[in-house]
Amino acid sequence: MVARQESHQGSGAAGEPPEFSAAVASMRAAVLRPEVFCEEMPAPQRIAPHATALSADVTLDDEEVATGRIVLLHDPAGNDAWDGTFRCVAYCRAEIDHDLATDPLLTDVGWTWLTDALESHGASHSMLSGTVTRVATESYGTMAGDGGSAQLELRASWTPTDAPDLAAHVEAWGELLCTAGGLEPVPEGVAVMPSRRGQRGSAI
Repeated sequence: MVARQESHQGSGAAGEPPEFSAAVASMRAAVLRPEVFCEEMPAPQRIAPHATALSADVTLDDEEVATGRIVLLHDPAGNDAWDGTFRCVAYCRAEIDHDLATDPLLTDVGWTWLTDALESHGASHSMLSGTVTRVATESYGTMAGDGGSAQLELRASWTPTDAPDLAAHVEAWGELLCTAGGLEPVPEGVAVMPSRRGQRGSAI
């Protein structure tokens, strides 16, 4: 997988910190499930001196069941709000059963999907924060027959304490997308084949 790098100094510039380059390389080495199609995306600028970003869709039986993105920010001078020099920012959105939208425990469960994924992949972190939002849509009038729909959205950020080795963080994000999309967990001892990541993007 090739991740697009956005840097105030220019992608691949001589002044790019070695630790940021190493972090990007480790993200490329992450192994995701074959249902996850990951590609580069423009990283936000002006938030940090250096940034890189990935987006992904989870497809099951030719149907998209979840989508998301993960952004890595890096400030060599450090950031008091991060309590470190790196920050991961993740987003996940998935369609859910309309009846689940009223479950009072839904948001708690959604947050647990993230924390469990980080723990299971050994993605060491601190300063974890975020939100889980449920969105329910009802149809009326001539559209009443379409029924309702519901989505779960999770936004989170954390400081990786094992940087620049961030493969585990990308893999945890990938697991979050799969869980939110309703995919069954991979049985223990079963190898996960690498996905065809970046198949819709071009190498940079």
